[in-house]
Amino acid sequence: MSEIMLELRSISKTFNPGTVNEKKAIDRVSLKVRRGDFITIIGGNGAGKSTLINAITGVFPVDEGEIILDCIDITGLPEHKRARYFGRVFQDPMMGTAPNMGIEENLALAYRRGRRHGLSWGISARERVLYREQLGRLELDLEGRMTQKVGLLSGGQRQALTLLMATLIRPKVLLLDEHTAALDPKTAEKVLRITEEIVTGDNLTTLMVTHNMKNAIEHGNRLIMMNDGRIILDIAGAEKKKLTVEMLLEKFSKVSGSEFVNDRALLS
Repeated sequence: MSEIMLELRSISKTFNPGTVNEKKAIDRVSLKVRRGDFITIIGGNGAGKSTLINAITGVFPVDEGEIILDCIDITGLPEHKRARYFGRVFQDPMMGTAPNMGIEENLALAYRRGRRHGLSWGISARERVLYREQLGRLELDLEGRMTQKVGLLSGGQRQALTLLMATLIRPKVLLLDEHTAALDPKTAEKVLRITEEIVTGDNLTTLMVTHNMKNAIEHGNRLIMMNDGRIILDIAGAEKKKLTVEMLLEKFSKVSGSEFVNDRALLS
């Protein structure tokens, strides 16, 4: 078994090539993600963070390069075929769940994803025990409200549920795309705590895109900073543990030759 779970080999993506709106979103990015890595990805607006996640999940094909997942080349695999390998939580709490269905029904959808099942939709007693147990991990008192429609939950509750759904069947890689950005600071902190517990408790290989420098430093074992579609910093181990926002800004300035201009990241 390889210790490398995900490898990007010189991938590039240009939008609107040959037009006045041409934008090189990813520029020859190479990255090796080890099994159990929890990598935070930070960068200014347009740095290529979300584009990188979309390239990995197959939302669009890359122009060049290869994407290797657990020793299998998935570069040419369409998005729907890659979905079974990845758990993903989006920025918008409204995405990733079915609002008109109950909590337990949403969990059943996630639990049965990629499996063959007949016409029967019934949720078994064994499944209910599992869902109640998993909801208990969130400490949001949702285990007693399993038939409640998801659309009635708060943004934070919904995002925590989406996180649980994304990890109910262990994904090869968990992808978190600014999943706390739409939440108020207190709720965001709670969802991040739940994220940390699930990721570290289950030793999940995880990439977490964030606009918040403090969060990028505090979470994970490795930090990547992107700029103009490239990875310009890759910090891990003891160096990451002693990192501060000021030190990160200084490193960015030194490597990129410019100031880091992104109020959202600095004021968060």
